[in-house]
Amino acid sequence: MSELYTSSKDMKQTIIQRIRAALIMMGSATKAELCQRLGISFPTISKFLAQMEADGEIRYTGDDDSSGGRRAKRYAYDPEYLLGLAVFIDKHETTYAIFDCVGEIKEKGTTPSVMQQGEQLLGDHIESLVEKYPKLRSIAIGVPGAVNNGQVIFIPPYPHFLNYDLKGIIESRFQIPVVVENDMNAAVLGFASSMEIENESLVYLYFGQDGPGSGIMINGDVVRGSTFFSGEVSFVPQYDDQTFSQALHQGERRCRIVLADDKQLDAVARLIATFTAIINPRAVVFCNDEVDESILARILERSAAYIPREHLPMLTMSDLRQDYLNGLQHLALDLMIGGPES
Repeated sequence: MSELYTSSKDMKQTIIQRIRAALIMMGSATKAELCQRLGISFPTISKFLAQMEADGEIRYTGDDDSSGGRRAKRYAYDPEYLLGLAVFIDKHETTYAIFDCVGEIKEKGTTPSVMQQGEQLLGDHIESLVEKYPKLRSIAIGVPGAVNNGQVIFIPPYPHFLNYDLKGIIESRFQIPVVVENDMNAAVLGFASSMEIENESLVYLYFGQDGPGSGIMINGDVVRGSTFFSGEVSFVPQYDDQTFSQALHQGERRCRIVLADDKQLDAVARLIATFTAIINPRAVVFCNDEVDESILARILERSAAYIPREHLPMLTMSDLRQDYLNGLQHLALDLMIGGPES
């Protein structure tokens, strides 16, 4: 690589980000290994490693065995140098997790739902965590609604959050980078990450307490849409005069869904047929407290009435809360590792 790096703050930050990401991914490395992996000269790598070691961001872990010359020093990233926070909000509670830059959970818990208590409670809770963990460097927040660049643009059950710039308000208050994501987008990302699925198309379907939603991934990328409204499947028209949400809830708009009758199963099968015809996903993932194996078998059988069986996706189930948390953690880690220099 040409030595174009100068004293520019942006260039320095870019080099540190690349070294940081490489060390976290590799576990440990010598200067020569980092040079080879990153295409950066030995003197430049040496200079930045010295600064990162002085700052406490990396640590010397020992010398490699000699191959005849000077023994190479090996370095590893200090996983607790940077910490992240994942927070997801639902109807009944707010769940949070503090984790280090290799994903180890340092603290996890729940607090009263900010949906019920008001958004000020979220800021106050984050403030208490920032005071407890001064190395907190990124925050990912999940909400049950559509999000456009950190602003909540669609969240029908909670009108006081509509058009609320959650990202801007939290970043302004704490001067920490923030990402805000739709709950199902985070869940499909978390499922794919935990299952080490790459370059696949998936749909994560949740019937929910506030109406159904889905997270959609195509060829490994989460689809948010031109107006960030992708996945709002409650509006999908079915039958002559019902949407998917109306068919699913059978007139009881805010009750918890328990799939029981044939019409509900048919509504889900029609939605799967729609997804299959449009994006042909590898799998559709359901929340494991909303379905079981027998229900999935019935849905698959009904779906085959609309789509040739060989094209239907695999139907599976997973722990939504864990996938949701994994997805937010993934987003916060990306922000942390690639974020501003501490």
